[in-house]
Amino acid sequence: MTLRALVVDDHPMFRRGVTAALTDNGITVVDEASNGAAAVELASELQPDVIVMDLNMPGVGGIEATRRIVAARPAARVLVLTMFDDDESVFAAMRAGARGYLVKSSRPQQIVDAVRAVGDGEAIFSPAVATRLLEFFTSAPRPEAMPELTSREREIANLMAAGKGNATIARDLVLSTKTVRNHVSNILRKLHAADRAQAVDRIRDSSGTLPMSDGTPGAG
Repeated sequence: MTLRALVVDDHPMFRRGVTAALTDNGITVVDEASNGAAAVELASELQPDVIVMDLNMPGVGGIEATRRIVAARPAARVLVLTMFDDDESVFAAMRAGARGYLVKSSRPQQIVDAVRAVGDGEAIFSPAVATRLLEFFTSAPRPEAMPELTSREREIANLMAAGKGNATIARDLVLSTKTVRNHVSNILRKLHAADRAQAVDRIRDSSGTLPMSDGTPGAG
């Protein structure tokens, strides 16, 4: 039986390139979507075998779209294909129900092979993402209640605990969103947290006192 895929990405040229690569290799692309809301509707209507999902899209993003698709149809198989490989994005996608995670720098044949693997029920990750997952699950949590954070990480951690998102933190601290995302990724790794929510719980459990890398405790 021919494998059926839905391709979701807000960049038309990249989306068409993925569609062409899949089609040239015998995979039927049932449709394309440029945002998460459309992806949710088309996934429900067309019931594709695999949904190739970008993360950073206007409106409903890829994480929320994946969550909605899998909630409506638990057997749905989502392969994330994105430019982001930070811990926060990777673990958020996994918790949303994604079956695989590739970065956009992957070769066309790697994307085709990943779609087929996910369609066959396998979990597939790019080498860099697989290494990050392995490091997370094999590294032992540090014995102290809260690992040492740099002063900037501590500042961002406290803003995370206050419920602020990356864009708001970037604006408050006059940083780029990418820089904040990198800091959040480091915080998740140091706290041995699978996602932002778990990191916030651990920050709050620390009673607001987060040790800095120079050993000086700071009140939160």
